[in-house]
Amino acid sequence: MMTQVTDNFELEFAVKLFNAMVNNNLGYIYRGSFNDDIADSILDLTEVSLNTEEQSSKIKKRVYAIMVEGLQNITRHQDSSPNVKNDNKSIFVIQKIEEKFFITTGNIIEKENINNIKNLIEKINKLNKDELKIYYKQVLSEGSISDKGGAGLGLIDMAKKSGNRLSYHFKPLSDNLYFFYLHTVPTLKGTEDVAADGSSDSLDRIMEVHNILNKEDVMMIFNGVFNTENYDSLIQSLDKNISENTDLKNRLFEIIAELLQNIVKHGERIDNNFSGNPGIFYISQLENHYLVTTGNYILNSEVKNIESFLTKLNQTPIENIDKEYKNADDKKLGLINIRKKTGNPVQFSIKKIDDNYSFISLRIKS
Repeated sequence: MMTQVTDNFELEFAVKLFNAMVNNNLGYIYRGSFNDDIADSILDLTEVSLNTEEQSSKIKKRVYAIMVEGLQNITRHQDSSPNVKNDNKSIFVIQKIEEKFFITTGNIIEKENINNIKNLIEKINKLNKDELKIYYKQVLSEGSISDKGGAGLGLIDMAKKSGNRLSYHFKPLSDNLYFFYLHTVPTLKGTEDVAADGSSDSLDRIMEVHNILNKEDVMMIFNGVFNTENYDSLIQSLDKNISENTDLKNRLFEIIAELLQNIVKHGERIDNNFSGNPGIFYISQLENHYLVTTGNYILNSEVKNIESFLTKLNQTPIENIDKEYKNADDKKLGLINIRKKTGNPVQFSIKKIDDNYSFISLRIKS
């Protein structure tokens, strides 16, 4: 394995995170503050992913409907206290295990609201499909559930649309604040999976991954197949999610675009069933900088050439780059441009996976 890392950044994290997400079938995670624009961009990106997987219209509609309710729940009820630390930011996760989608949201709530939410979920989970419809209409007409502090009608609607029980967990953060995880499994085949098999284990694994993300303050992560369609959606999503001064944002987007294109154009597929190149992309923050990290498969036969190129590129003075690489091929141009425009090294780590493939992690500081 070859690693070149500066400033003590641990690129092994990218491989661990990729493996954790692959093992748990985690596709897309957003972690941070939520608003309507961010919710819309998450919905757009997930819709592209569902289309890429060629899911049926019925499945897409049901998954989409649950996502809308879950994202609205975060947007309406996330705590805006200035005392909320980085590791307590709201989160959205979509996961697919075999033929089931698992949708998880998490946000800060005050301790005084826990009993109301818990009692409501427990009541919802005891009702069958017809009873849920009646209860929904009853609450809607009587207004018997306050929308302040609890999810109210949104929780009932999520259970009604999913056809499954809701799983949840309250994680204590302080004497007054808790992190509320809500886990939903939409029924996809027209029958009720009464116990939502595996949902509790799935939620436990997601909370473990969430802890990993908190350690590096990861704000957005996409794991899965990269192609032209979701490349465009990722760029649009980031445009809504990142609010910075124009110069910093433009430089950041140049880095993101080059690294994503590198996966789309030059990544390797280890399975011909993929509709693009598998990989991982995430953005984290360090003080006043963004760290953009990607990871993807490469052929073992290319490892030595890539190691040699990146090592030399990082050692080449910025003022000599144009002259040194004036005849560079297309595979190298993107990383050359990043090195030249940022003035920062292209940090990398290469880990052998099997006899044919290795996994390369790349990171740039904006």
